[in-house]
Amino acid sequence: MIRWLWIAATSIAVLSLSGAAAQVPEELDEYGGLKGVRRAATGYFRTTRAHGRWWLVDPSGMLFLSVGVDHVSLEPRGEPGTEALTYREAALAKHGSAAAWESATVQRLRSWGFNTLGVGSGPAVRERRMAHIVSLQCAAADGAADRGEFPDVFDPDYERAVRRHARQVCRPHVSDPWLLGYITDAHPLSALGVRSPTALLAQFLALADEAPGRRALLSSLETRYLNIREVNVAWGTSYESFEEIGRTPQVGSRIPQDDADAFQREVAREYMRIAHDAIRAVDEHHLILGPRFDEVVPPPVLEAMGEYVQAVCLDYRGADPPAQHLREIHRASGLPVILTAFGHASPEDPVVEPLEEGGPGETPSEVAEAYERFVRELVELPMVVGYHWHRYADAPVEEGIGMRPQRSGLVDIRDEPHRDLAEAATRVNKQIYKLAGGPSDAGSAVGPGESP
Repeated sequence: MIRWLWIAATSIAVLSLSGAAAQVPEELDEYGGLKGVRRAATGYFRTTRAHGRWWLVDPSGMLFLSVGVDHVSLEPRGEPGTEALTYREAALAKHGSAAAWESATVQRLRSWGFNTLGVGSGPAVRERRMAHIVSLQCAAADGAADRGEFPDVFDPDYERAVRRHARQVCRPHVSDPWLLGYITDAHPLSALGVRSPTALLAQFLALADEAPGRRALLSSLETRYLNIREVNVAWGTSYESFEEIGRTPQVGSRIPQDDADAFQREVAREYMRIAHDAIRAVDEHHLILGPRFDEVVPPPVLEAMGEYVQAVCLDYRGADPPAQHLREIHRASGLPVILTAFGHASPEDPVVEPLEEGGPGETPSEVAEAYERFVRELVELPMVVGYHWHRYADAPVEEGIGMRPQRSGLVDIRDEPHRDLAEAATRVNKQIYKLAGGPSDAGSAVGPGESP
């Protein structure tokens, strides 16, 4: 039987930075995967189903759950001319160099039971032999994001731009066994119409007559309705031809939800296909994790994903795991899920509002308790293959002409651990394979009907 490590909550060794390399527990391999039932070792991370749930498989063939932290970085910097206490300045003063900070930080994270550097982590620290994620930002490849728009994914110029971008970003990582996978975009979701599918359809209707996206939409409507009279009945309009749709205001008109959903699915499928093909043209092995969704993923988008990505990435900031939505995600997509950010604040915005007086998570002990409770409940869900805390270090928050630190990370702006949170994270992270129902018999064979 595997011996499960229990780390004392008050252990000073766990919270210190002595400079000694963190020891890998004997039941884990160098990646942090669980020794025991060995799957096929491909040299890269992949997914599998075994022991009644989804897992990642590490490059050595061991079952793996991604336990990560986002934004492991010396950024953000403080604003010049303010009295900001910045993490970067304090960390460099403490460690003497960026390289020393990178080494010490990876050692510290491993000692706390983490095995993955999440999104927003610095390129240099990602080279420190720890699983990590690379984000491509495909939707920005043709500059549409700079205009506040989602790209016309039906335009051949967009696909060419994504392919050029993928070649540049992916080539340095092709042979890296520590790369967990590629995220295609951070929150391209207003574009995919997560909040309002009808807005997505309206955006493409407003494109120029010759735009590939508008032509694709009109072609889709012709396939669904066959003639313009049927469109007028469904939409409450009086167009003379398909070419007029969206060009003349129609009082009392409406876009049926089924049409909005169908086009949302079509756009999502084309977006996913282009990202998939661009990555696979350069890198045949690493996982494609798709875009990071912000709390909600609509069924039409999920239905478009399964052929092109290997996991659904969700950022979530609620107090309790979204168990029902995660089940819906799995049913619609057939894919495992990674919570690529959880915590009190958006991982995209380092400036977070103070928690309300008396609100949940106000005290250090409440934050720690919330972390442990959340993780314990989350890993019981069989489709979950990872979770990432939303940031490593506290972020400075603007206040008048200066800035103050807002507690949101595992460490403060002096690079000192938030003890309660670090202890709770260590305690639950170290038990993660047991909590997830991992196999307990080392060397046992793959079970009947299970993926190798």
